[in-house]
Amino acid sequence: QVQLVESGGGMVEAGGSLRISCIAPEFSHFRLRAMAWYRQTQGKNRCLVASISSLDGAPKYIDSVKGRFNISRDDEKNTMALQMISLRPEDTGVYYCNFLNLPRDWGQGTQVTVSS
Repeated sequence: QVQLVESGGGMVEAGGSLRISCIAPEFSHFRLRAMAWYRQTQGKNRCLVASISSLDGAPKYIDSVKGRFNISRDDEKNTMALQMISLRPEDTGVYYCNFLNLPRDWGQGTQVTVSS
């Protein structure tokens, strides 16, 4: 079982910024896995928001967050982050980190709430 721990969420007004983080403290193969941030809003399925390659750190984003979110990783520390700016109410949700491919062992997530 892989332990994934998210942190850093909170409540901000529209236009604000937040940085959320994830750590996989005991996962020795972290650097080998493409990682991703997922978001789940109330009553909806969890969906992919951003991902980052294990090979070259190349990021990918869904269209609605391009230019506003920045995903990064530190393989030395087994951590990943998502810097979010110009937040919108529709960014509200619980954010989870996990593998891009075959995600499993979901953590508790971190709540991000953006008020209008």
